[in-house]
Formats: sequence, C-alpha cells, structure tokens
Amino acid sequence: MRRAINHLKKSDPVLAKIIEQVGPFRMTYREPDFSTVVRAIAYQQLSTKAADTIHGRFVALCNGIVTPHVVANLSVGEMRRCGLSRAKVNYIRDLATHVEEGRLDFIAMHKQSDEEVIERMTAVKGIGEWSAQMFLMFALRRENVLPTGDLGIQNAIKRSYKKRKVTPKHIHKLAKPWHPYCSVASWYLWRSLQGSAQI
Repeated sequence: MRRAINHLKKSDPVLAKIIEQVGPFRMTYREPDFSTVVRAIAYQQLSTKAADTIHGRFVALCNGIVTPHVVANLSVGEMRRCGLSRAKVNYIRDLATHVEEGRLDFIAMHKQSDEEVIERMTAVKGIGEWSAQMFLMFALRRENVLPTGDLGIQNAIKRSYKKRKVTPKHIHKLAKPWHPYCSVASWYLWRSLQGSAQI
C-alpha cells in the first residue's frame, strides 16, 4: 500500500494534501460472497440505523447463514416481515437464482476482469454499476476502480479541486495520474468529506 500512497502523492499535489490531512489508509473490507451483496441490497436507499435493523432481522431469519440455498427456501412473506421492500425481496431472490444457476460465480470473480464482474453483477435485478464497483473495491479489493457516478467522489472533487461542475468525463481526465490506484484515491476523496463509502 505504501507504493500506492507514494504514487498518488507524487502524481497529484491536491491529492497529496488530502492524504496528509486524512492520514493512514484504512479501508474496511468485506468478504467477496453472496451475503455481502445481499447486505448491499438491503442497505440501498436507507439510513444506516434502519438498514442495520432490517438486515439484522434477515440474517436472523437465515439462522446467521445467508446463502442462495437458504434464501431459495424462504417465502416472500417471511422476507417481507423482516422489513424488506417487495422490490428488494425480488432483487435478493434474483441474486440467489443467478448464483444457484451458475450465472454469477463468486469464486470465478477472482480471475475475472473488472469489466466482466460488472457485466455479470449488473445482470442481476437491483444491482447497478455503482453497486458492482463498490463490490470490486470493498470485497474483491481491486485497486484501480473509479466510480465516476458516485456523488461523494463528485462532491470531493468539486471541493478540493475547485470545480463548479464535475462530469464522469472530467473525472476520468483528472484521474489519469492516479492509475493504477484509483480505488485508493477514491477512498481518500470520500474521507476528505468526513465519510466513506461502504457495502
């Protein structure tokens, strides 16, 4: 990780200042598995407190073991009673089906390119490019992911780089010197706003 930090400091003076202000790199990682994606779906568009409660109930319903097989044997009613919306129930069940049928293989992902992982994950209902990118960063630990559509990244760039408007095209151009450590740069940008993305 020292190599990544040194590279970013040398390649971008603005980012170098952010790194100095934020301090050591401490990204929190999750397991690259089915349960992590279920958690991400459960947390979509909810406050952390509400999501913690709903996800906790769901994990308890699964007796602490959230697998495609367990989910496949749950009824819609049981899942709904945990507090999951009908849409999220459908998303989680579709995810389980993709895994059970081999269309989404978490073991194979370790050898797949970022583009392949995104393509396979976004084929599941309720999983967009941003969610797939977060999985790449926080579960598969890929070091060169650049979530240009992330609002936090956009706001951090506006503030630190004194930009009025930021588009994905602008971010790609600005981030050229960050490669191959865009994930690390992104984490520091999130932290510069006193927060961090997570899944």
